Amino acid sequence: MKATDIIADGFGRIREIVHEAVEGLPPERLNAQVDPAANSITWLVWHLTRIQDDHVADAADLEQVWQAGGWATRFALPLPQAATGYGHTARQVATVRVDSGELLLGYYDAVHEQTLHFVRGLAAAELDRVVDERWDPPVTLGVRLVSVLSDDLQHAGQAAFVRGLLEHTAP
Repeated sequence: MKATDIIADGFGRIREIVHEAVEGLPPERLNAQVDPAANSITWLVWHLTRIQDDHVADAADLEQVWQAGGWATRFALPLPQAATGYGHTARQVATVRVDSGELLLGYYDAVHEQTLHFVRGLAAAELDRVVDERWDPPVTLGVRLVSVLSDDLQHAGQAAFVRGLLEHTAP
């Protein structure tokens, strides 16, 4: 098995968790915060998707799906267009809302497809290419992709956990 196949498989597993966390929930559940300082399912999925979109597009020298696919306009969030959720305050988290899970999953799936297209087209040697010299040691493409996988998996699991909480505490 090639390293890029393993990375693609990891992104596929995240997709399954994201869909399970979002599908079938009404907007009030997707946007619900179990505590005023907690992240909603909407914010968690939007954030993990924005980070994946930002990092993969940068590494692949592509335009982000957020802008290229018109998703920033469709979401119409009261945030800077380049926002990814990194460092968001509770107030900013609360502004990330959707009217349907279809919007959230549409953006996620578009980013997922761009990611898979990029990853499946890589040769194993390309994973050693340095993509960020601001760190010591510099970050390679392989390390960046594993970092995105790790971050996405954590947030997808958090979204699934929040869904479980909301379903368990629902009247």
